[in-house]
Amino acid sequence: MHEQEHDARQGIGDGNSSIVRSVTVCGVLLVAALAAGGYFLQGRVFAQSLLIGGLLVNGSFWLMQKDTRRLLRRAGEIGEGVGIGIEKTRFLLRSFARLVVVGLLLFVLASRMPIDVIGLIVGFATVMVSVVIIGLGAGSRWSPKKA
Repeated sequence: MHEQEHDARQGIGDGNSSIVRSVTVCGVLLVAALAAGGYFLQGRVFAQSLLIGGLLVNGSFWLMQKDTRRLLRRAGEIGEGVGIGIEKTRFLLRSFARLVVVGLLLFVLASRMPIDVIGLIVGFATVMVSVVIIGLGAGSRWSPKKA
């Protein structure tokens, strides 16, 4: 019985991991394409800012999915009780710490080099756009077909 529960947990993670991997790959490709286009259309500072924003947000997304998997794995091992509350608190603290680190990195980068705010915002939006693109593609595969 215990092996079936373990196999079920593994199966749930496998289907979702391909979607998360697709979002990550799409985000990185989108950042690269937008940075190349931005370089030719707006210049080096715009492309550099877009690249910085895109790399920061995609890196943060990647770390967030690792922390989420860790939380779900530990929650499955612990079950109900006090331990799950500790794991949730640890997850929230790590998320907040990641946000602070991203903010500090932005502050340091902005103090040392010119940053185009529009390029930075476009870079930050790449994960959101990737989620929408992959979500729409996945939704069309999973939605029932009309006869």
